[in-house]
Amino acid sequence: MKGDFHIHTYYSDGVFAPEKIVDLALEAGLEVIALTDHDNILSYGIAKKHIDADNLNLKLIQGIEVNTLYKEYEVHILGYFPNVEDSDFKNLLKVQQQARIKQTKEILTLLNKKEGIKIKFEDVKNMVADGGSIGRPHIAKAITNVGGTSNVMEAYKKYIHRDSNVYIERKTVSPFDAVEVIYGAGGIPVIAHPYDIDIAEDLIKKLMSCGLMGIEAYHRKHSPAIVEYFSSMAEKLGLIVTGGSDFHVPNIMNGQIILGKNFVPEWIYDKLVETKKRLDMAE
Repeated sequence: MKGDFHIHTYYSDGVFAPEKIVDLALEAGLEVIALTDHDNILSYGIAKKHIDADNLNLKLIQGIEVNTLYKEYEVHILGYFPNVEDSDFKNLLKVQQQARIKQTKEILTLLNKKEGIKIKFEDVKNMVADGGSIGRPHIAKAITNVGGTSNVMEAYKKYIHRDSNVYIERKTVSPFDAVEVIYGAGGIPVIAHPYDIDIAEDLIKKLMSCGLMGIEAYHRKHSPAIVEYFSSMAEKLGLIVTGGSDFHVPNIMNGQIILGKNFVPEWIYDKLVETKKRLDMAE
């Protein structure tokens, strides 16, 4: 089944509404998608309502991407099919949202104090859908909007990094916490785009003790050789393989929903469903 298992909406740092993502996925010939917004699951219900109301032929997987920190590494953990009513899962999302708000407010305070760049928190918050996850892309855009920089990339280079005098690291959960909570909620925890982490193999092995079940081998940043590398690692470790476009905005640099360059094998969906059934039977 043709699918894309890593897609963002405007409930995090994507640009499109869930309904628009559904329509684009159908135009692209996809049969199943997972919405994986950062640290929230709000887009799922809206997309599902759109699919059901118009009787659209598209399967939808409940998904999430949890931003975590491990030492100096930013590690993203995807979760598929979690029970969103699980108390620990709900608390995880609450903690993550609070950390995002705190980080944003502290950075805005420092931008004003040290750089004379005045931005209202509400102006950042209004860049995402109600209840969505604010983050660094929105801060960078806000800096540009008030004339602090000429473009978003310049904002990142000057202010949105660890060495900047106005940057505050987000107090996020660890990847071990994220994996454990997703697994505990009956979900399938998967490490996202592991090519970004030069200690990936060692970290993956450690995360397996908390319930890590998969590796995102197929990703727009992964060359065929990297796909083969992580697919082989998954096979060796007994983990499943997943993949997706990691779609945010419609341009080549940031991934496409349309399959082709970001081809995801059709068996990935079957493996995800099979794994979820096995989890449910073990309860």
